[in-house]
Amino acid sequence: MTRVWKWNRPVTVREVLEDLQQERSIAYTTVMTVLDNLHQKGWVRREAEGRAYRYEAVSTRAAYAAALMNEAWTQSDNPAAALVAFFGMMSPEQREALRDAVRMVQGPEETPAPQNPTAENPEAENPAVENPAVENPAVENPEAENPVGENPAAAGGETGR
Repeated sequence: MTRVWKWNRPVTVREVLEDLQQERSIAYTTVMTVLDNLHQKGWVRREAEGRAYRYEAVSTRAAYAAALMNEAWTQSDNPAAALVAFFGMMSPEQREALRDAVRMVQGPEETPAPQNPTAENPEAENPAVENPAVENPAVENPEAENPVGENPAAAGGETGR
């Protein structure tokens, strides 16, 4: 799939084979079998071109990654704790990318909130002071099955995919 996504166009078995052979020795029939399996699973579509097929990705790599993340998240018995643990594993660059993505999804804010509302109006209510307890299921139960920061897949040596 990496080769098909990289080129972002319909590819032949021969093209993928020649590209892979720059890194290692591999048989034409192996590449053909893998592309056929990807077609059977619905990851690529193919069109006949003479006696060969041209294979094209059904979705983007980003859409595939998003589907994997969504699948893992929805299978959790505590989605909030899973997200907290996932965010804890992220690098600063990944967290910044996450913030950018959230901004893209939310769109521009109509009126930006002041940075310090009490500085302009000391009488203003401060919801953070009014309600300091923020509900966080991962923190509420420190003895949870998957504590924050622990990667259950890493503990067993499995990657999940």
